[in-house]
Amino acid sequence: MPVGVFGRIWGKSKRLTVEKARVPAGDRIYAIGDIHGRVDLLKRLHDTIALDAQTAAPNTRKTIIYLGDYVDRGFNSKELIDYLLDNPLPGLAPVYLKGNHDEYFVNFIETCNEGAPWLKYGGDATVYSYGVRIADDVAPDQRLEHICERLRETVPERHIDFLSQLKLAWTVGDFLFVHAGVHPDRPWDKQTSEDLLWIRDEFLESDRDFGKIVVHGHSVSDGPDVRNNRIGIDTGACYSNVLTCLVLEGDDKRFLSTSD
Repeated sequence: MPVGVFGRIWGKSKRLTVEKARVPAGDRIYAIGDIHGRVDLLKRLHDTIALDAQTAAPNTRKTIIYLGDYVDRGFNSKELIDYLLDNPLPGLAPVYLKGNHDEYFVNFIETCNEGAPWLKYGGDATVYSYGVRIADDVAPDQRLEHICERLRETVPERHIDFLSQLKLAWTVGDFLFVHAGVHPDRPWDKQTSEDLLWIRDEFLESDRDFGKIVVHGHSVSDGPDVRNNRIGIDTGACYSNVLTCLVLEGDDKRFLSTSD
């Protein structure tokens, strides 16, 4: 995790805003919002990013940051993780962040707990993508345990390793990248994983200077949600067919998407 983002900067006289924020010279950053199993959209967006990356000056450090929620809702979570593992974009250093859905999935496989809410909020599509089906003779009160056991048998170990090693946050220059956001009333060393993976209204409605411009997903908007202190890029790809990427270089900010 980044250290000292809050506390050290809160209360300073000059407010950091999106317009003033920048990444270090020589860096170009690509950040992608929530994918939710839409491997078809990610492939299209990767093609667009690959072409865009060719315009960078020689020796530019190119990084691609995924903001989490790789699984659930879309019907190709398994294929998406395979694609990420087997087809990294050449010349771009990947950073994979954790989303709340990714954590839910791993927790269910490890503990067989909280299966009903996970399935309700999109986990059923992930179960389907791994080829798990419920036989007619499985009693209703045994179905969650049955699903858990079948997932333990069918989910590749490398998928569990990938999802278990996802980072909670990443910083570059004046930007903090995280899945959901940050709690506006807590310093960085008091933030919890629940804050970073699940927070919504307290963060979205805050106009506080966080010391970094927070780039996040998790909360769906019709297009990029650009505020003074944050940039939201979850454009509901699973339902809208629009997967969005923020591109940062110097103080320039622009967007690429599957709607281009």
